[in-house]
Amino acid sequence: MQRITISVDEELLGLVDGLCARRGYASRSEAIRDILRETQAREAAAGDGDAPCVAALSYVYEHGTRDLARRLTSAQHHHHDLSVATMHVHLDREECLEVAVLKGRLSEVRAFGDSLVTQRGVRLGHLHLVRVAGHRHSHDPQR
Repeated sequence: MQRITISVDEELLGLVDGLCARRGYASRSEAIRDILRETQAREAAAGDGDAPCVAALSYVYEHGTRDLARRLTSAQHHHHDLSVATMHVHLDREECLEVAVLKGRLSEVRAFGDSLVTQRGVRLGHLHLVRVAGHRHSHDPQR
């Protein structure tokens, strides 16, 4: 591991120290390494649309919005080849949280995620993409 020295202003140092306190990092170095890994993953996810990836798609939606639950379910069935698993949580009388684990080509996963979170009545959508090596698994006939 390499040791480096960086200079940051007081405001940025306060952000790092706050992150360390909130998340329980043992050192500033651990926090900065995680920040760099997150940046690397985000930039890699923006790359080649044919690259294989896994993703966690989370969104909150108003279940009372006309026909929304049916449209979301229909979209998931239409893209069954990308869906690994979905969890549905009732947050309160009006809102639900869904978390879907997806796997496929980056461009297809991103397009599917966008098609869900842009539906009227869906709020707080987030797609966390992670590129994966393209090696074949014995139980994965697509590769």
